[in-house]
Amino acid sequence: MSRRRDKPEASTSAVHSGEREGRPNVSDSLTTPIVQTSTYWFRDTQEVIDYQEGRHPSFEYGRYGNPTTRTAEEKLRELEGGEACVISASGMNSVTTLLLALVPAGGRIVTTRDCYRRTRQFISTILPKMGVETTVIDPSDMEALDRALEQPVTLFFSESPTNPYLCVVDIPRVAERCHARGTIVVIDSTFATPINQRALALGADLVLHSGTKYLAGHNDVMAGGLVGSEALIGPIRDLHAILGGVLDPHAAYLLLRGMKTLSLRVERANANATAIARFLESHPAVERVYYPGLESHADHEVARSQMSGFGGVVSFELPGGLEGASKFIDALRIPYIAPSLGGVESLVEQPTVMSYWDQTPERRAEIGIHDNLVRYACGIEDATDLIADIEQALERS
Repeated sequence: MSRRRDKPEASTSAVHSGEREGRPNVSDSLTTPIVQTSTYWFRDTQEVIDYQEGRHPSFEYGRYGNPTTRTAEEKLRELEGGEACVISASGMNSVTTLLLALVPAGGRIVTTRDCYRRTRQFISTILPKMGVETTVIDPSDMEALDRALEQPVTLFFSESPTNPYLCVVDIPRVAERCHARGTIVVIDSTFATPINQRALALGADLVLHSGTKYLAGHNDVMAGGLVGSEALIGPIRDLHAILGGVLDPHAAYLLLRGMKTLSLRVERANANATAIARFLESHPAVERVYYPGLESHADHEVARSQMSGFGGVVSFELPGGLEGASKFIDALRIPYIAPSLGGVESLVEQPTVMSYWDQTPERRAEIGIHDNLVRYACGIEDATDLIADIEQALERS
């Protein structure tokens, strides 16, 4: 029986994609080298002309491309199964560049209520200056989406799972409705990773990643990435070259290194988060747990239908309001109190304090951020150690 496969699994792609074909041809190094240069030279004028007309495969200037970064783009493109990829200096740079490139002045977008604060801030404060209107809906409210699509909508944008309540958007249903109206569907899949969810295969037109998180995986680099069709990535890449939010070659090298172990790290984070979520749900001192892998989660069935794993982040609410959650966090011994997620170290934060401290209690309530909410981002430590630490913190708080 033949075991030949036309397409490798994600864990194999994460190790090999982009590394053999199209990598910098400077040595026989097994690891893709850092091409630390800001500009590229040509042997003569004809070579410049050949480059401009696509016959000489090279680069011109660091803002337009780099061999190390190109290898990272190819790896992420293959992991997500898209035609093209552009990587930038941060996840937010990817968000802002795609919105500026694809949404015209006077356009309309639909986004979801539960999302990363800075994305929300850009949409609500910067895009209106271009005359862009925004409709905000709950991630699972298909009726609200249908009403919004009664008028022309340029682009639908949502995380899935969302931050911090881990709502899961029904991507195939959203894509069907949006595409019938000519609306582009963009899914921020940072929390899912291409290991747990393939948004393009589910119907999205573009998938976004904050590469700072799981893709790089070691809390030591910032990066962002977009994957989709060449027709959509092309104008984003052109604007990216103008705005200049490029990833430096050393950061691209770190991103490549991280993606090689992505599958292994995500599998461990999935397992840790599942174990922690089930422990928390059974603990009498915990008021509510948000994790799509739990049967009690409102979007559990949607998550089961389109995700192969439920991610490494667990959010939960504790009694005692702001002070009760703070006491619990301060009693933990293993996770670092820090923003972000997706690294090998577990991180914990109280969103009210870490991200929304400058907002009034009324404003926090309006956007759904509860003072007793805790977000726990699992690393790759042993689950029994993490749970024992959580248990002692609950007892002490």
